[in-house]
Amino acid sequence: MPDTAALLTAAAGQQRLGNTLRVALIASIVTAALLAWFLLRGYRGNGADDTVND
Repeated sequence: MPDTAALLTAAAGQQRLGNTLRVALIASIVTAALLAWFLLRGYRGNGADDTVND
């Protein structure tokens, strides 16, 4: 019977780790999307304003 309790405790610990990894993955995807938006919005063309007159 102690082996069953140990297995259940280990399974519960792994479930918490799975939730933590899921949250970390979602947070990193959202952060990457926001960073890409922030960096790429500076490269948006404004028409005649971005031409260089030599």
